[in-house]
Amino acid sequence: MRKKVIAGNWKMNMLPNEAIKFIEQLTPMVKNTANEIILCVPYTDLFYSLLTAQNTNIKIGAQNMHWEKSGAYTGEVSGSMLKSIGVEYVIIGHSERRQYFAETDETVNKKIKSALQNELKPIVCVGETLNQREEEKQIEVVTNQIKIALNGITSSQIENVIIAYEPIWAIGTGKTATANDANEMIKAIRNEISTLYNEEIASKIIILYGGSVKKENSKELFSCSDIDGGLIGGASLNVDDFTKICLSV
Repeated sequence: MRKKVIAGNWKMNMLPNEAIKFIEQLTPMVKNTANEIILCVPYTDLFYSLLTAQNTNIKIGAQNMHWEKSGAYTGEVSGSMLKSIGVEYVIIGHSERRQYFAETDETVNKKIKSALQNELKPIVCVGETLNQREEEKQIEVVTNQIKIALNGITSSQIENVIIAYEPIWAIGTGKTATANDANEMIKAIRNEISTLYNEEIASKIIILYGGSVKKENSKELFSCSDIDGGLIGGASLNVDDFTKICLSV
């Protein structure tokens, strides 16, 4: 039985004092859930969030990393830097990184390898545009992203990878894929994992849905057979809304 994972992606929001307050408020409300709760916070919030989340069931993740260990990469942060302060998870390949910062499937692959080498658990984002879905190319597009992203990742390493399916047209737009559409796409991703590895690995890998997940639709989405939780954007900035999402499964 796959566990449910609820990951909040704060994006470029929350000052350190706000992060501390949020985690302090969230902690007692989710302390009894068996679900994995992750908050992926801005770099400036990481240290404060890690301290505040100590001795709780809330895990802290970063939103990006560079694939090199060190070097002349002004403004970047390496996997070893994240690991050194106790970060457990890192989002890789979010569509906003691809759209605004020229990330490619190839750089995503490099980052996944570096994350795993540094004992970080990558949350790897894939998804199609509205045009690609209207042209009925979504499965082709997303499975190709998966193939390139996981190139060279071993069977033992893949166990520490989480995949997040986020249709680009649903991120921050208020639009959400229907539960059936989301589940069918995640089934296609799981089938691709089975082809690349085997059925046992495919049955165990955690695959999340992201894209305007809210307290109103989370229960329906997370009750689908192949959806193992969500990568939550805007709704993760409100502690009451995020709590309801965390407890909706």
